[in-house]
Amino acid sequence: MKFSPKFSVRFNALLFAVAAVSLNLEARADAPIVIKFSHVVASDTPKGKAAERFKELAERATKGRVKIEIYPNSQLYKDKDELEALQLGAVQMLAPSLAKFSPLGLREFEVFDLPYIFPTKEVLYRITEGPIGKELLDKLQSKGITGLAFWDNGFKVMSANRPLRVPADFKNQKMRIQPSKVLEAQMRALGAIPQVLGFSEVYQALQSGVVDGTENPPSNFYTQKMYELQPHLTVSNHGYLGYAVIVNRKFWEGLPGGIRVELEGAMREATLYANAIAQTENDRAMEAIRKTGKTAVHQLSDKEKEAWRAALAPVHREMEARIGRDLIAAVNREAARDVAKEAAKKPAALIGR
Repeated sequence: MKFSPKFSVRFNALLFAVAAVSLNLEARADAPIVIKFSHVVASDTPKGKAAERFKELAERATKGRVKIEIYPNSQLYKDKDELEALQLGAVQMLAPSLAKFSPLGLREFEVFDLPYIFPTKEVLYRITEGPIGKELLDKLQSKGITGLAFWDNGFKVMSANRPLRVPADFKNQKMRIQPSKVLEAQMRALGAIPQVLGFSEVYQALQSGVVDGTENPPSNFYTQKMYELQPHLTVSNHGYLGYAVIVNRKFWEGLPGGIRVELEGAMREATLYANAIAQTENDRAMEAIRKTGKTAVHQLSDKEKEAWRAALAPVHREMEARIGRDLIAAVNREAARDVAKEAAKKPAALIGR
């Protein structure tokens, strides 16, 4: 059968189009799954280093079938935008601080903001790695989010334009906080004026005088160069800053089962790494801060520590209705276990003195 030249041209064009589509589909099938991992701190912080370790472990475990793109220092999204971007699917993975979940209606996460609630890292890890931590992460599902892990970044210090040794020193100081009602209550209990600001805005706010001081783990204080602007830092260890590594739920559940298992394994290893380096990184940052000679580092005496604790104790009672009395009590029971262990180690003759 003979075909007209015009028909032959159209037929050849159709064959070419079919072949092109086929090649394109094949190329897409071979293309790696891209996971955009956005966060707001520097790459050389505990979170930044843990994100890089996860990238390395995930890409190795999946043999290149998954590509992790990391965007630190608010390159993609700032504090107030990143959770919405995750829920919309514009980014697949985040590691926000735990205070950021309260605006989603998950006030229970503010338990981590309560002052002096974690006496030791051992108590903290029993919470984050135990049933309480799992229950908290499970609450994210209703918001279109899957919680994968908790990452540690240590206890916080206070910094300001003047020494902060006793609660009276906070009077009328404008202190930057994250969006947390607990942190607002904390600053007001100390006599300060809380100012909610995104992390990427803090340096400029300190520079311009919009705020007088802030609270951070030493690693964040150092990597954001706040020592250039804050002449005083108090090693208060009054509060905790940690993160939850989260993913868009629809994206996560849409992954091939085998890929998801490999990524979960990589996340477990990255979490062990994150929690192992947090204290070391903060210790190094504190030493680096001292070496700059620009920030005076103040250590609290036992009497001063007790004054801080007394001033902040009412915050726990004030927040019971908001966070949940049972949840706060459960964390306090874990803390009490450590107190009982320490008491048991003391010679009987010293107990009760």
